[in-house]
Amino acid sequence: MGKFEDIEGGGSLILAWQIRNKKVLLIGGGEVAAGRIVKLLVADAKVTVICPNEGLNEEVRYRIEKGQTEYHDRKFEPSDLDDPAIAMVLTAIDDPEASTQIWKLCKEKRINANIADVPPECDFYFGSEFRDGPLQIMVSTNGNGPKIANIIRRKIEATLPANIGDTIKKVGALRKKLRQVAPGNEEGPKRMKWMIGVCSSWSLEELCSMTDDDMDNLLRSYGPNITPSYEQVRSMAGDEDPNVVWTFDGSFGWAI
Repeated sequence: MGKFEDIEGGGSLILAWQIRNKKVLLIGGGEVAAGRIVKLLVADAKVTVICPNEGLNEEVRYRIEKGQTEYHDRKFEPSDLDDPAIAMVLTAIDDPEASTQIWKLCKEKRINANIADVPPECDFYFGSEFRDGPLQIMVSTNGNGPKIANIIRRKIEATLPANIGDTIKKVGALRKKLRQVAPGNEEGPKRMKWMIGVCSSWSLEELCSMTDDDMDNLLRSYGPNITPSYEQVRSMAGDEDPNVVWTFDGSFGWAI
């Protein structure tokens, strides 16, 4: 390998699409559609389902009855794509010819679309996902093997701590507190380097067990730009003196 990474084409650009409050048209009402609805609702999208009533499976019917999606009891019509607010179209119907026609109409209107089980007619793919609170991990095979993606995702999930979602929430809370301590744009590089230091030196278990008081004590080390250990921060428990700061004594390690 040379100085720079060799490029191997054929992949996808994997992004976290912020579809919150944007309109998504879902055509179909079977098992695949049910899975798509869950993914969309988790992302706070505004979902509209188009499918004859007899084609709805139990879960899709439940989502509709609960008012979690808008619903039109009929087959797709080309005019359904006239709404300029539509950000995404998904099809999950057992009609390849109709699906391809919908794909072509979406291309004419420049609407991003995913045609279930037809990789060439997809602007994006759904992968196998793991979620725990703010953490989301997706494994994609670029349409080659959804089942393999699921197997790989489960192996990754098995290696993660049970409280990983709570850990990330704690880190998010620490970042918010840090921005209050050092709000200026000029502090950006220092904030980033300091947060990297904390996340790299503390274990996931230590980050998860971090309390609000621990965060406040840890933030005292931001000014002198040092990274105390979890044990050192815990040793400050109960110390409410805001004037106490971390220093480096030059001999054996950190001091307060």
